[in-house]
Amino acid sequence: MFWFLLIALVVVVAAVTLAVAGGGGDGTGGEAALPEAVHDRMAWPLPAARPLGRADVEELRLPLALRGYRMAETDDALDRLGAELAERDARIAELEAALAGAQAAAIGVRGLLERESGGAAEERERPEEQEPQEPQDSPGKGKTS
Repeated sequence: MFWFLLIALVVVVAAVTLAVAGGGGDGTGGEAALPEAVHDRMAWPLPAARPLGRADVEELRLPLALRGYRMAETDDALDRLGAELAERDARIAELEAALAGAQAAAIGVRGLLERESGGAAEERERPEEQEPQEPQDSPGKGKTS
């Protein structure tokens, strides 16, 4: 009985080895036709010719490795995203500073115009000084002559 189990075990191990190694699977005596291994590398969906957009980030798929993501490709993608975000932040700060300067200039010009037009308006609002008039006799009082 021992010999029977030992022979059965050797046959099973040999069959599994042939199946894994691919020997004789297609009947031509060559290796079995296994599908070509797909390299799990990022096809770099991030466009190099233009700034990144929200859709680019949403479509980004990082390649997997044995223990997570492939570090080199992931680091490259994150470095690119970080650089673009820093560039946008700098541009936003620059535009906000320019806007604040333009608003301050507009307020300054408006204040200057108000001061200039305010002085002219005060002159228009001030009645011209009139000469004091002599009191007139009222009709109810008669003159004594």
